[in-house]
Amino acid sequence: MATFPNITPSYGAQKTSTTSTRTVQFGDGYQQRLIVGMARTQNPKTWNLRWNVSESDGDSIESFLTDRAVDSASFDWTPLDETVAYKWVCASWQKSIPYLNRVTITATFRQVFEP
Repeated sequence: MATFPNITPSYGAQKTSTTSTRTVQFGDGYQQRLIVGMARTQNPKTWNLRWNVSESDGDSIESFLTDRAVDSASFDWTPLDETVAYKWVCASWQKSIPYLNRVTITATFRQVFEP
């Protein structure tokens, strides 16, 4: 299992939590919500991240994400507010070059649950 490079994202990262439920709406206004999946998969996270880094660090990040896209594998990453690594995938990212020898990379990490 690959581990994301130890390059800290810039401030302003955004975490989104989405509960895994199904809702059934009945004609009389009654609503029933059903939990989907196992307890640990009930609240998957998504992180919107940005790195303002040197060109070499940016190349490391982009190379890592490209390698994961080629092999369709998840990777380990420890979120900013956590001490434990979880499994993630990154379907898309953007790279811009705002200044000489500096790059900005934005990416969305989506938590996955695998053995």
